Amino acid sequence: MNLKYGIWNVSTPRIDNVNALSAGGYAPLAAMVLSARGIGSTAQAAGYLGSNAPLEDPFAMTDMDKAVNRVGLALAKGETIAVFGDYDVDGITATCLLTDFLRRMGGKVVSYIPGRLEEGYGLNPIAISYLRDQGVSLIVTVDCGITAVAEAKLCREQGMDLVITDHHVCKAELPQAVAVVDPHRPGDGYPHQNLSGVGVAFKLASAIWGSQEKALEAYADFVCLGTVADVMLLQGENRTFVSHGLDALAHTKRPGLAALMKEAGCDPAALSATSIGFVLAPRINAAGRMGKIQVAVDLFLSTDPVQAEKLAKELCQMNAQRQAIEQEIYRQAISMLPTDQTPKAIVLAEESWHQGVVGIVASRIAEEFCCPTVLICLDGEHGKASSRSYGGFNLFASLTELAPLLESYGGHELAAGFTIPRKNIPKFRQELCRLAEDYYLDGTPQTTLQVDCAVEPELLTIPNIDALQVLEPCGNGCPKPVLMLTGLTLEHIQRVGNGRHLRLRLSRGRFVLNAIYFSVQQEGDSFREGDLVDVAFTPQVNEFRGNRSVQLNVVDIRPACPVECCQELCDYRAMRSGRLTAEGAERLLPDRKIQGAVWRYIAADPMLKDTPCCLCRKIVRKYGIPMSLGQMLTCLDMFADVGLLALERQNKYILVRPLPVTQKADLTKSETMQLLLRVKEK
Repeated sequence: MNLKYGIWNVSTPRIDNVNALSAGGYAPLAAMVLSARGIGSTAQAAGYLGSNAPLEDPFAMTDMDKAVNRVGLALAKGETIAVFGDYDVDGITATCLLTDFLRRMGGKVVSYIPGRLEEGYGLNPIAISYLRDQGVSLIVTVDCGITAVAEAKLCREQGMDLVITDHHVCKAELPQAVAVVDPHRPGDGYPHQNLSGVGVAFKLASAIWGSQEKALEAYADFVCLGTVADVMLLQGENRTFVSHGLDALAHTKRPGLAALMKEAGCDPAALSATSIGFVLAPRINAAGRMGKIQVAVDLFLSTDPVQAEKLAKELCQMNAQRQAIEQEIYRQAISMLPTDQTPKAIVLAEESWHQGVVGIVASRIAEEFCCPTVLICLDGEHGKASSRSYGGFNLFASLTELAPLLESYGGHELAAGFTIPRKNIPKFRQELCRLAEDYYLDGTPQTTLQVDCAVEPELLTIPNIDALQVLEPCGNGCPKPVLMLTGLTLEHIQRVGNGRHLRLRLSRGRFVLNAIYFSVQQEGDSFREGDLVDVAFTPQVNEFRGNRSVQLNVVDIRPACPVECCQELCDYRAMRSGRLTAEGAERLLPDRKIQGAVWRYIAADPMLKDTPCCLCRKIVRKYGIPMSLGQMLTCLDMFADVGLLALERQNKYILVRPLPVTQKADLTKSETMQLLLRVKEK
């Protein structure tokens, strides 16, 4: 078990707001969470939680009238229309929604989603030529196209019209198309920019239909799936889409969706945004990742229950295959990492890796090793890469700076892809590590957990937890509540799920609580039975054989501290980078009491491996003295300077080994202390 987040931001509910919300009918836990999120009245709560926001006029989007007119003309003339989408859940649902709608309108429609491995993302010459040969005269994009400047020109040259619907951020130059519908267009009059790709496709369909109510009744399920899977902000229209969509999914008439939920083990009546995100979406995405996107499209458009059942099984089997490939790539990648140093950024390349899966593995490794991670699939003299960020490191900006080493790139701050000549990989690795090192030396926190509020165990009753359903649907913009309990005794730890998860029993006074902690790394165990801990968690009611009981779904766990233990590292990073101020040196310099506490704790263990945050909190708890994480790390550097210990940093962990000494060490000779004293006196 390891501390996942360096900083816990714990909000404090206002008592007057909690009382006002409670008087308005909200249960205690719900009232505390709402107050912690800045909501102080039942009117504000209704606006925040309301799931029936009015749907905005689709014609408020720039070029919507042009799109409607051109598609309407194609329908009237019997032209062949191609709906061109993307291979993720948002793109698949958008493709299926518009394809089904246009066919319902009597249109002659083909759908096209490019092969992830063969064609990559978005419009491309291969697809355009193929569609031209199929007699297509109008291409309508969904969830893509806003950057397709060259491809729009090619469509014109091939004699095909192009209507673009997208929801991604625009670049300076827009494609020259019949219509470009995107709420991110500069000067666009649409009041919500946070629609998903399927949300924009829905707006086009409803504008053609002339009734958003009929369109919502017909397609709320598709819009819900894409909106949740693309992690869109669940406010305003999106909240309406998801709320209506969950109701539609609970009573779905689509054989494909019914079969998928059954095969995935989802109870339609209990379906939530969370189960879409963690159960259904990965299975749908598996089709694109494994290069069989048509399986997902056929499943969603199927009207035959027998065929739907077969396709749902195939989709779930693909997801299992994806998981197995993911595990193997992860194993290989971990074996390639150096064991004698801490990487500032991880850049690995291999011939056999699966392009559709490496992004998931990169995300996992970035989280585990606390640094940006790039995995490159080699093919001859070139490589295709997927990368994931960590701690706010801007991948897209870094790739822009390193563009001379690349053939092409795209993405955003947190995730990006690129192609690179094989010969440039070593230089790219060196430069990305340099950029990451520069970034992590500043005062930017690496990981922060937002906790709604601290609670007392007596509030964790089944009625109080059931009442938190008022917050649903939960997701981006209205997350599941994260609560905190402090000073718990960790009574029992049991590994389950082949060692991947933990069952915990926690107690405080007369209260005993059961908890589950999913996806816990096995190395560097920082907690043991009997430890006193704080726990951040999402409360839930567990149902088993008709019995209902309270369970904590653990988000993070840390040693409990009776006094202040600041996790801020600005001053320490400034010292390491040569930018320390006199005021910073004053804050960072540990007094003799802190030095003694750190040494006594370290000296008692012949080999200590822990995360810095956990180690700091344990020392503070044991000796009851306030101390910052920067001061503890400074102490360790000072002890290492004078030969009292060997200090090694391994990713998120530090390894400390006290060394045998024959005479008393003089800390005033420590280079670290001398530096602090010099800066302090300036």
